[in-house]
Amino acid sequence: MANSHRKLIFNIYIGFYCSAVIQICICSQFTSSSIDPFNKDRGAFPVATNGEIFPWRELRLPTMVIPLHYDLFVHPNLTSLDFVASEKIEVLVRGATQFIILHSKDLEIMNATLQSEEDLRYRKPGKKLTVLSYPAHEQIALLVPEKLMADLRYSVAIDFQAKLADGFEGFYKSTYRTLGGETRTIAVTDFEPTQARMAFPCFDEPLFKANFSIKIRRESRHVALSNMPKVKTIELEGGLLEDHFETTVKMSTYLVAYIVCDFNSVSGTASSGVKVSIHAAPDKWSQTHYALEASLKLLDFYENYFDIHYPLAKLDLVAIPDFESGAMENWGLVTCRETSLLFDPKTSSTSDKLWVTKVIAHEVAHQWFGNLVTMEWWNDIWLNEGFATYMELISVNVTYPELQFDEDFLNMCFEVIKRDSLNSSHPISNQAETSTQIKEMFDALSYEKGACILNMLKDFLSEEKFKKGIIHYLKKFSYRNAKNDDLWSSLSNDCLESDSASGGFCYSDSKTTSSTLAFLRENVEVKQMMATWTLQKGIPLVVVNREGRSLRLQQERFLNGVFKEDPGWGALQERYLWHIPVTYSTSFSNAIHRHILKSKTDTLDLPEKTSWVKFNVDSNGYYIVHYEGHGWDQLITLLNQNHTLLRPKDRISLIHDAFQLVSAGRLTLDKALDLTRYLQHETSIPALLKGLEYLELFYHIMERRNVSDVTENLKHYLLQYFKPAIDMQSWHDEGSVWDRRLRSALLKLACYLNHAPCIQKATELFSQWMESSGKLNIPTDVLKIVYSVGAQTTAGWNYLLEQYELSLSGAEKNKILYALSTSKHQEKLMKLIELGMEGKVIKTQDLAALLHAIARNPKGQQLAWNFVKENWIHLLKKFELGSFPIRMIISGTTSHFSSKDELQEVKLFFESLKAQGSHLEIFQIVLETISKNIKWLEKNLPTLRNWLLISI
Repeated sequence: MANSHRKLIFNIYIGFYCSAVIQICICSQFTSSSIDPFNKDRGAFPVATNGEIFPWRELRLPTMVIPLHYDLFVHPNLTSLDFVASEKIEVLVRGATQFIILHSKDLEIMNATLQSEEDLRYRKPGKKLTVLSYPAHEQIALLVPEKLMADLRYSVAIDFQAKLADGFEGFYKSTYRTLGGETRTIAVTDFEPTQARMAFPCFDEPLFKANFSIKIRRESRHVALSNMPKVKTIELEGGLLEDHFETTVKMSTYLVAYIVCDFNSVSGTASSGVKVSIHAAPDKWSQTHYALEASLKLLDFYENYFDIHYPLAKLDLVAIPDFESGAMENWGLVTCRETSLLFDPKTSSTSDKLWVTKVIAHEVAHQWFGNLVTMEWWNDIWLNEGFATYMELISVNVTYPELQFDEDFLNMCFEVIKRDSLNSSHPISNQAETSTQIKEMFDALSYEKGACILNMLKDFLSEEKFKKGIIHYLKKFSYRNAKNDDLWSSLSNDCLESDSASGGFCYSDSKTTSSTLAFLRENVEVKQMMATWTLQKGIPLVVVNREGRSLRLQQERFLNGVFKEDPGWGALQERYLWHIPVTYSTSFSNAIHRHILKSKTDTLDLPEKTSWVKFNVDSNGYYIVHYEGHGWDQLITLLNQNHTLLRPKDRISLIHDAFQLVSAGRLTLDKALDLTRYLQHETSIPALLKGLEYLELFYHIMERRNVSDVTENLKHYLLQYFKPAIDMQSWHDEGSVWDRRLRSALLKLACYLNHAPCIQKATELFSQWMESSGKLNIPTDVLKIVYSVGAQTTAGWNYLLEQYELSLSGAEKNKILYALSTSKHQEKLMKLIELGMEGKVIKTQDLAALLHAIARNPKGQQLAWNFVKENWIHLLKKFELGSFPIRMIISGTTSHFSSKDELQEVKLFFESLKAQGSHLEIFQIVLETISKNIKWLEKNLPTLRNWLLISI
C-alpha cells in the first residue's frame, strides 16, 4: 500500500455530489436491470425470519439503490466485548422501488428510519422502516412506507449492536500478553472479502463504492485508528473520548477499517509528505523500525513508478496479535500479522526479512491495484492479488536488491505450477457467487499464477511498454471498478497511442535477428492472447523435437499424474489451446529468439547449425518444456561439460521441468536424476538448492512410506554427495542472502539426517542457550536447526515450550513451534494440538500451520489426520468454511498420503462432509494429489532404488 496526500484528488470528488455527475460516473458501472421484480412473482421469493416474504431472492444485491456516503459511528466496549453503533447512508435511487436491500450478518438492528431530501431540508423526522432479515443470503430488506422515486436521494439511518466477533472476521477482539503477564484486549476489523456486513449494514460488494465518515468512541487509555487522519477528538461525560476522522476517498466496503487499541508507534515522512507509521503492542515497539524503513522506501518507489500520488495524508501499518491471513490492504490502515510486519534482528533470519519486505511491498502495491482500481466482482480478484504479487518482484528488486528476490519469484511460479497442473485447477478468472466460493478464490492461482502470467506478458511486451500500459489502466479507472478486458484494452491502447506503426499491438524490443523480425510480424493481440491464460485453467507443455536445423513444436495441456497412455488423457486435452510467447536460445549465440505458438503444432527453422537449444529463456514463460529425441541427453551433456554456458535461471528451470515431466510420465526418473549429477560443480546457489529440494523431497516420501532400504541409501547418497558443501558451512550469520540460505538448508538437512558433526554443534549451542536462560544470541541462520535438535530431548522440549510462551518475537516463536513439532513423542505432539485448540499459549491463528507441521513429521502424520477427522466440527467453530486455515488444515494433513488405503479413507471422510453440506474445492485437489502420489511411487520406486544402488 502507499500513501500520498494531494488536494487535487479531493477537489475532483466534490463534483460527485452533483446528481448529473453521479449518473454518469457512478451509475454507468451498474448494468443490472432497475426494474423491481418483487411485484411480478411473490411466491418465488424466500421467507424472512419473521415469516414474511423477503422481497429479494438473488445472492447479489439489486442496483436500484446505490450508496453515496456512509456516516458511521462505532462505540466498542473492550470490557463487555460488544459494540453499539449507528449509521446514516446517503443513497441514490436509480429505479422506483419499495425496498432497499443491504448486507447484514450477526447484527441486531435496533431501529431504521428513512428521510427524503425534503425531510432533511425541513428537518422532518425520519419515517420508520420495517426490517426483514434473510440470514441465508446475509441480507436485510428495509421496507419503505411510500415508493422511493427514481433519481432522488434519501438518507437511511440505522441503529444496531453486536458482540465483538470471536474469530478473525468482521469487527473482532484480539488479545496479547504484556511482559508483566497481563492480558489486554483490542478491537480490530478485517472485512475482505465479505465481512464488512458483520460490522455495519452495508452494500457489501466491490462495485458499490462510496465515501465514509467515521467516528469512534473510546476510553482515554486507548487510541483509535481508521483509514483517514483524525480531524478532532471530543471529550464526553464519564471520561470517554470520541475521535472524528476525515471523510474517505471513494472506496469499496471491504477496505474500510478501524481499530481501538493501546499500541505505540514509530513514524516517518515519505518524500511526498505522507506520514507513515508502524504500530505494535508496547513491548514490541523496538521491532517496528525495519518495517518503517521498508514502508517509506516502497511508498516512494510506487509513487514514482505509477506516476500517481496516493490521495491520503497518512499510511498506518499495524501489527495485530490475532490475524488470519498475512496482511490486509485497508486503504490507509494496513493490518498485518505480527510476523508479517515486525523484525527482530536477534531472532529474525534473512528469510524472515525477505518475508516482511514482500508483505509490505504487496500491501503498498494494493494502494493502486485493488484500492484505487478495484475489480468489479470477486471472479477477477486476481486483478488485485496477481498484480500486487507481481509488483513485489518489481519493487523489491529496486528498493532492496541485496535480497536477490528474482529466484524466489521463479520458485513461486514453480510452486503454483504444481497446483495448476492438476485437473482440479480452475481459471484465474472464475465464477464465484457464495461467500464460501469467494473465499476459495483467494488461492495460489489468483496470487501466484496471476503474477507469473503478468511477468510473462511484461517480457513479451517489454518492461517499458508494459509499465506504460498499466499506468494507463490505473489512471483511466481510478476510483472505479475494472474487469479483465479493461486491463488488456489499456495495454493494447498504449500500443495504439505510442506505436501506431505496429497496427495497435506491442512487441518486445529485441536484437534484429531474422527470427525477431518474424516475431514482430506476428501481430498477436494482447486481449486474445491473455484470454487463453485467464479464462482457461491449466498450464501448457511445449514439446520440442529438433531435426537438423528444423524445430518441430507441439503444445498440449500439461497434466501432473496423468500419463499419455492413460485412457482419459485424450479427453483432458480437448479444446485446450494457448497463445504461448515462446523464447529460446542456442549454442550459436546468446540472442533470445521469440515466437508466438498459437496452434497445436508449428515448425521453426534455425538460421545456423547448433549443438543444443534451450526454450523458455530465464523461465519468464509460464509453461513447461519437454525435449524429445536426444534433446535431454544433449542438455545433460552440456551441464556436465560446462554448465555456465546456460543462464543460471535456465539451469534451475531444467531441473524443475525434468522432475515435473517425471510426474507426467514423459521422462524417466533416472534421466532426471542424472541431470542433477552436475550439481557438485554448480556455482549458482539457487540452482543447487533446487536440485537439493527434489532429492530431499524423495527422502521424506520414502521415510513416510517406511521404505527403509531406499531411505537409508538416499540418506547415504545425500550426505556423501553434499558433504563438501556441508563441511564448508559456518555456524555464523555471514555472506550474501543466498550464502545464508544455503547454510540454513544444508545444515538443516545434515542435522535431520543425524550427521554427527551437525548434531554435535547444534547440541552444544542449544546447551549454551539453555545455560544462559535463553539470553545467548544464536545466529539466526541456524536458530531453527539448533532448536529442532534441542527439542529431541524431554528437557529441551519442555524448556522450548516455556520460552515459546515468554518470547516477544513472532519470528522466534515460529522457529520454536516448528522445533517442538519435530518431536518423536506423540504425547508431546498431542499436547501442542491441545494448546493450539485452547488458543492461549499457542494462538488459534497458528493452529493450521501447527497441524501441517505435525503431519509432516512421520511420527505425527496419522495423529494430525485423526485429530482433524474427530474434531472437524470444533475446527469449523474456529475458522469459517472455505477460509485459508480450513483449506490449509485439510491439505496439510492429507496431501502427503501415498497409499490406496489412505486415499479411500480420505475419500470417505470428504463424502461424509459433503453429506453434511460442506463442499470445498480443496477436497478434489487433495484426492487428485494423493492419486498422483500413489501413481508416482508405483512407477518410480524401482527406478529410484536401482539408481541409488548404482550411485553410492
